[in-house]
Amino acid sequence: MNQFRYNSFKLAIILAVLCFAVGCKTKQQNQEISFWLTNPDKSVLFQEQKINMAFSDSSVSGLVIDVDPSKSFQEMDGFGFTLTGGSAQVINRMEPAKRKELLNELFGTEGANIGISYLRLSIGASDLNDHVFSYNDLPAGETDTSMSKFSLEPDRKDLLPVLKEILAINPDIKILGSPWSPPVWMKTNKNSKGGSLMPQYYDVYAKYFIKYIQSMKAEGIRIDAITIQNEPLHPGNNPSLLMLAPDQATFIKKNLGPAFKAAGIDTKIILYDHNADRPDYPISILNDPEAKKYVDGSAFHLYGGHIDSLSKVHDAHPDKNLYFTEQWIGAPGNFPEDLKWHVKTLIIGAPRNWSRTVLEWNLAADPKQDPHTEGGCYECLGAITVDGDSFVRNPAYYIVAHASKFVRPGSVRIHSSLPEKLSNVAFQTPDKKTVLIVLNDGPSDQSFSIRYNGKAFTSSLKPGAVGTYVW
Repeated sequence: MNQFRYNSFKLAIILAVLCFAVGCKTKQQNQEISFWLTNPDKSVLFQEQKINMAFSDSSVSGLVIDVDPSKSFQEMDGFGFTLTGGSAQVINRMEPAKRKELLNELFGTEGANIGISYLRLSIGASDLNDHVFSYNDLPAGETDTSMSKFSLEPDRKDLLPVLKEILAINPDIKILGSPWSPPVWMKTNKNSKGGSLMPQYYDVYAKYFIKYIQSMKAEGIRIDAITIQNEPLHPGNNPSLLMLAPDQATFIKKNLGPAFKAAGIDTKIILYDHNADRPDYPISILNDPEAKKYVDGSAFHLYGGHIDSLSKVHDAHPDKNLYFTEQWIGAPGNFPEDLKWHVKTLIIGAPRNWSRTVLEWNLAADPKQDPHTEGGCYECLGAITVDGDSFVRNPAYYIVAHASKFVRPGSVRIHSSLPEKLSNVAFQTPDKKTVLIVLNDGPSDQSFSIRYNGKAFTSSLKPGAVGTYVW
């Protein structure tokens, strides 16, 4: 060994001995731990806590959440809401500076902004538009099989301008489009409510989807994915459509899938888009290899069934993705209960059951929960209530914020243990940060430790409180 290498070796040993004697801190021990908190009594509402937290080698006892990045699961596409036509209408009526301030808070990522990263749109009207329409409405008795009269005109006043402002803030936001009904001239009952898609219009309806995607692209708006029908087993809404699983399978494999392929459309096709009480619906379609080859995955709501039904679909077809696309909160809201149920069941429960997204319903409404169609939802509480140029943040805002700000698109869910009464989910972000969302769903204050790579720190949450930890 030459003299230089010998001296370097001696120096390394001396430094190691000194570190052992005085207790050098590892990089992980020096990591800053950010802690954002919401309490159910509203004493703290999604605020960063200035608490000195640090990893240490100290042994831990009691409740421990073990986070293990070596065990990874699905990649996340994002967290967000449906930007209904009604949401866009109340936001677009705000004075421009106030609207910009609101949209920056919702879609920006700096400071206290909450960084919404995924939006769902209705293809045509949903029940939270102020009137029913499609993009190809015709006088009774007329048809347009070439789609020559297709037009986004009904959305030019409010939805498109607001969406373009959002894209200026976050050009990478992912967008899902979902129809509530085809044009009525394609339907068995010639009505916006209920009825079924007539088989002779299957090819035409596939053209309708393609026209939508291409027309939005011409506006500078990329549609990342579409679902084939919102709530296909609920024909009682206005607008709505009944589409049974065999019919959806036929439409995908014989019409929509081949049409997308022929037109060079790379927008994802997502099936079902309804409650978790019927996992047989998407499984039956995915069991058909001719339909399956065109399908990216399945989407779910939770007005019926249990969130773990998503895992049943994953287990049956692990090569296909899962998405959670809608859940409402009824006005006027119950903050403690809404916070606890939605965080436990959706923000935590959906990703733990393989979902790549968690979307709450309806981004915004006015103080009367308007606008809505005749027969549409009249008590759907927006994430924000817009009253003129002012707005109020409602439960869904805080529910989504605890994930959307930190779990950016491309994050991957990683393993975290589940101590009793401490529901949680963990992620590793693209920039290698770790995010852990924890809910104390017990009846009393709870202290616990979070352990990662052999080091740990301690924290506590009030009953019903939610904490997001980032390091």
